Amino acid sequence: MNPGLSAAELTLLGLLVEQPRHGYELEAVISERGMREWTEIGFSSIYYLLTKLRERGLITQTEASRSGSAKARKVYAATPEGRQACAAAAEEAIADLHPLFPRVLVGLANQPAVDHERLLAALDQRTHAVAERMERVREAASREERAPGFVHAIFDYTLSQLSAEQAWLARYRASLGDTRPQGRGTSMAPYDVKREQKELYAPKNTSWAVVDVPEQQFIAIDGTGNPNTAPAYTSAVEALYAVAYTLKFAGKRTEGGDFVVAPLEGLWWADRPEAFTTRAKDTWNWTMLISMPPWITREMIEDAKQTALAKKKLAAISRLRHLTLNEGTSAQVLHIGSYDDEAPVLHELHHTYLAANGLTEAGVHHEIYLGDPRKTAPEKLKTVLRQPVEPLGR
Repeated sequence: MNPGLSAAELTLLGLLVEQPRHGYELEAVISERGMREWTEIGFSSIYYLLTKLRERGLITQTEASRSGSAKARKVYAATPEGRQACAAAAEEAIADLHPLFPRVLVGLANQPAVDHERLLAALDQRTHAVAERMERVREAASREERAPGFVHAIFDYTLSQLSAEQAWLARYRASLGDTRPQGRGTSMAPYDVKREQKELYAPKNTSWAVVDVPEQQFIAIDGTGNPNTAPAYTSAVEALYAVAYTLKFAGKRTEGGDFVVAPLEGLWWADRPEAFTTRAKDTWNWTMLISMPPWITREMIEDAKQTALAKKKLAAISRLRHLTLNEGTSAQVLHIGSYDDEAPVLHELHHTYLAANGLTEAGVHHEIYLGDPRKTAPEKLKTVLRQPVEPLGR
């Protein structure tokens, strides 16, 4: 990073390059975007930093009149020099693999001085702190659903780092004999993606809305044909659940710990888009999915495939694969009703909602099945419908 600009200074300067703002607007944007999760900018330090930037000629200060007798506000904007400095420092910050000095490494270096049970308690506290921070970042991302793409890239990066830390914590705690994700001696429930990612697996909106979907990993099987009649579809779903439960039971004895098997999901596409609105199901292509916790590895999946294949004798298990999805910005809605009643909802998405919001499709149609059609009346089935999108004309 440019040695003349601290991280906090560059962050503030970038917000003013984006557009002129007064102090309270800067504070609001910093809070709304969750920027204090990755840089230190206290409310009381904003004006001190602005003064430093102004003294260096990187920003200007003007008085903006307000209605009535209210006192004029100071509005700050980047100068041409400020824009150049911001661009140069930002480019360097993106390219430079800057060394990190997290305090946890200092703690680990001194771990022999810590009693074993107190060490597990400290790791448990860190696990909860990471989960809480992820929740705050997701909430911030959901509030900023219409923010520019670079803002969502920041949310994605932060969540991916926290997810990696979750996986490391699970592995390290398992190596210490603490095999449950939330820590030995706690009453916390096993990992449940419906709880960890409520916005994606328990949405409330029954009208289309934009969400930001972080990178996820799945076990997956591909196929073609009518899901109601094609034997390949039934075999695929049986194989997915066989491997998912094998991983779940193995997890109780290994690194990651127990987890709740996630709902069935599906990616759907056809050579002719109208095949969905006309319900020409025999021409549908699909990839059926089950989400996996972050600590599940490809090697664990391959081991589970071999175990499940030997026990269940389901040939479709051999076709199961690991899949990573990074859908990013997506339009999503909770559909309540029969699967065959989705056509009007999808028609609204493709013929009204996307155009009205300056969006276009950027991926494959995705569904998450929150109800069991064997036990739930068709009119009460709940399905999350999702479509990755991007700004029109990108």
